[in-house]
Amino acid sequence: MIGVTGLGYWGPNLARNFDDLGVLSALCDLDPELRERYAARYPNARMHASFDDLLADDGVEAIVIATPVPTHYALARAALAAGKHVLVEKPPAMRAAEIDELVELAAERDLVLMPGHLLLYHPGIRKLKQLIDDGELGDVLCVYCNRQNLGIVRTNENALWSLGVHDLSVILYLLDEEPEICVAHGRDFLTEGVEDVVFCYLRFPSGKIAHMHLSWLDPHKMRRITVVGREKMVVFDDMELERKVTIYEKAPWKRTDSYGEWQTRSGDISIPKIPTDEPLKLECQEFIRLVRGEGDRRKVAEDGARVVRALDRLTESLRG
Repeated sequence: MIGVTGLGYWGPNLARNFDDLGVLSALCDLDPELRERYAARYPNARMHASFDDLLADDGVEAIVIATPVPTHYALARAALAAGKHVLVEKPPAMRAAEIDELVELAAERDLVLMPGHLLLYHPGIRKLKQLIDDGELGDVLCVYCNRQNLGIVRTNENALWSLGVHDLSVILYLLDEEPEICVAHGRDFLTEGVEDVVFCYLRFPSGKIAHMHLSWLDPHKMRRITVVGREKMVVFDDMELERKVTIYEKAPWKRTDSYGEWQTRSGDISIPKIPTDEPLKLECQEFIRLVRGEGDRRKVAEDGARVVRALDRLTESLRG
């Protein structure tokens, strides 16, 4: 059975899904008002006022951590040390050394360490992965992501860590490589020391490249990922209600005899039907599956570690 800690922002969504799946057994938060509110909503779940009490609950087999980012590493480490499986919201740690420690601890104890990279469970992103793996796009050349909005201006988390973690997790999932070069540039226009505009460049051992444009200072709200292959190109647009994935039969074709230019080939545009399943529910179902011993626990943890290592290197570049 599963316990959820952190009932402020995202935790209630996790609690709802695990309750719907029939496995929610405990809740935890330091705020007495939140405890009272959610105790009334989930009367069958035991309520704890401290994380230590949640760890000591013998009826809790796995813990879901939805607390503020700076607490993720310490709480995940404590939960793993107590023999609990862990689903921790992104990012699970803020430094490469920390995530490597968590992965090793989980492996030693044969426990699940699953980062909450929600987009990886979006049916649209799964479709992109299928197209790549099936060779529909030909050799993938590059991936670029736009995550922009004139939205909440953070004071304690820059655009790279708040926005970039989403797209970075998808890039590494789609390409299944760890970048050899990570470069980031940004500026702190609104809050000193907190970059609200960041541009990132990644190069992979295979020669593929990726780019991320992350910004809270933009006239458009964009949540778009483009994959360019030699045969076809595909766009995932999370702002579209129905046209989540669009496949373009466009590619360079052959060189012309004059000026060394390339002719292009342009064919059909197709819009595959994408299931409307809630990504968070799919993520929660995957965590339950891993806890039950199905799937590759080690790969889930190591994939999450790749994201944190890349974030760490991009942060170092940003500060350089």
